Amino acid sequence: MDFIKEKLEQGEYRLTRQRQVILDVMQEAEGEHLTAEEVLLAARRQSPRLGIATVYRTLERLASLGILYKSRFDEGKHRYEMADASQHHHHHIQCVGCGRIFELAEGLLDGIENEVNQQGFAVINHRLTIYAMCPQCKSE
Repeated sequence: MDFIKEKLEQGEYRLTRQRQVILDVMQEAEGEHLTAEEVLLAARRQSPRLGIATVYRTLERLASLGILYKSRFDEGKHRYEMADASQHHHHHIQCVGCGRIFELAEGLLDGIENEVNQQGFAVINHRLTIYAMCPQCKSE
């Protein structure tokens, strides 16, 4: 929680009740990739009057502060997940059968990043999504 408070303070934002509810949803869904609509459904259990516009604004703000990761997958919707303090590069595997999204182990692209650096480039960030069949869909 210190990471979140620090990021909010750096951005000069308060931790309002609505932001706290949305952060609670995201923390409970650690490791999942939620759409704004999924966040709204879960958040309304704590705050029934919460609106979708507030959810969208809050998710965007938290992503811009580095508190959430924001990714866009094939269905065209942005999905959000909790970021971590280490700011690691973020990679995914998306199942083309069921659409589920899985985390890809860190460090797999270190060799490529080192090669790019040796060629004189300064790597700022990178993202990778591999499209595959998950074990469950593959066996069906």
